[in-house]
Amino acid sequence: MKKFQPQSGFVVQAFRFALDPNATQERALRSHCGAARAAYNWAVGWVTASWWQRRAEQSYGIPEAELTQWRPWSLPALRKAFNAAKRTEARFAGWWEDNSKEAYSTGLANAAAAFDNYSKSKQGKRRGKKVGAPRFKSKRKAGLSCRFTTGTIRVDTDGRHVTLPRLGTIRVHEPTGKLLDRVQAGKGRILSATVRHERGRWFVAFQVETAREIKRVARPGTAVGIDLGVKTLAVLADSTGEIRAVPNPRHLDSALTRLRRASRAVSRRQGPDRRAGQKASKWWEKANAARNRVHHRVANLRADALHKLTTAVAAEYGTIVVEDLNVAGMLRNRRLARRIADAGFGEIRRQLTYKTRRNGCRIVAADRWFPSSKTCSGCGAVKAKLPLHIRTYECDACGLVLDRDDNAARNLAALAAAATGTGVAGDQDTVKVSKPRGADQKTRATRPSRKAGTGRAGGATLPHQRQTEARDRTQAEALTLW
Repeated sequence: MKKFQPQSGFVVQAFRFALDPNATQERALRSHCGAARAAYNWAVGWVTASWWQRRAEQSYGIPEAELTQWRPWSLPALRKAFNAAKRTEARFAGWWEDNSKEAYSTGLANAAAAFDNYSKSKQGKRRGKKVGAPRFKSKRKAGLSCRFTTGTIRVDTDGRHVTLPRLGTIRVHEPTGKLLDRVQAGKGRILSATVRHERGRWFVAFQVETAREIKRVARPGTAVGIDLGVKTLAVLADSTGEIRAVPNPRHLDSALTRLRRASRAVSRRQGPDRRAGQKASKWWEKANAARNRVHHRVANLRADALHKLTTAVAAEYGTIVVEDLNVAGMLRNRRLARRIADAGFGEIRRQLTYKTRRNGCRIVAADRWFPSSKTCSGCGAVKAKLPLHIRTYECDACGLVLDRDDNAARNLAALAAAATGTGVAGDQDTVKVSKPRGADQKTRATRPSRKAGTGRAGGATLPHQRQTEARDRTQAEALTLW
């Protein structure tokens, strides 16, 4: 399917609002999302049935030319087959007319995309990790979501209601003036609407083609380096020499006491047990809802703090230098995993990437192995080792004494001069800069090999055979900040 391209001078932007449905409307919302899940499961079963049939026929020795034909998984083919099946199959015949056709189209479109991703991944045409074959969605675990692309999709003129196909007019918790003004002025056109249940609430997100003017940043000629951490969420050092620290709110740590109390209350109630066919008691559902509210509050506070931080940074500096952190690998550290996840390093990088495009500035990603903490921001000497517990950087070459995070932020800001790109609105891609000494990967193994070699049995080495750690080395060209 051809990807939608907005017209010149327009961008596709989402406007999201929290819904306030009544009991009848909430049942209709859940019915539409359940219909999307049912259509998805039907498509997965319908396509994979031909796979299993062919495999069984091959085991019987049937020739390749006489095997059952592969069933297509394109969206038009799935729609045609589903429209014929929904009137005959017993699981759809009694209730499929209660929901909008867009609910079933949502599930079929998701199934088609899942099969495409699986096919491209198996052929090596898809980036990232290998993607397995699509599986059925569980009613208990699947998220509630439904997308509307046709029908009556509008924001009402009173600014407090939205209208969706088959669902009717639903009240929203917040005014919709920011979207209504664009639509009435002819600067925005609603393309689709997606309803989703998240964090105990219903939300609607309108996909809008809107005219968006690039906002000029406050300091377009200034570059800033951002060093993320756990003790301090972010240290910002700009090219003028100013260093600022953003404290870590630690929303999860502050809520752990309430979370433990709520979890104990849940454990004392009679919960669900699928093996024994036992349903949850009303008291368990009430206690579980109270525990979920604690989690939802932490997630909302974290999202609010990160959006305020990234918006302020993207609106002030013309060039932003961030680290290409391996967040998934950092989460394997069991001692720091909780605090790293609470800080939201990956979310900060994601938000800065799209917010810099809006403001016409650029973002530079330092190489993953760039030694920002080990490099002296004064003379460029690189330390061989700098453990995490050492929080003050002391240079043996020039005698510079500086906070570890401040030194790293200054080195990141110095990378802005080495990055390529114009820094204007058209330069939207993230610029990557390799480490100054030219290495793009680890330079030595994390632990010595245990295989037998020239040393002692088992691969151990004698004291005189051990390599000495290299001393501080000076770069060929020191990074200059000012």
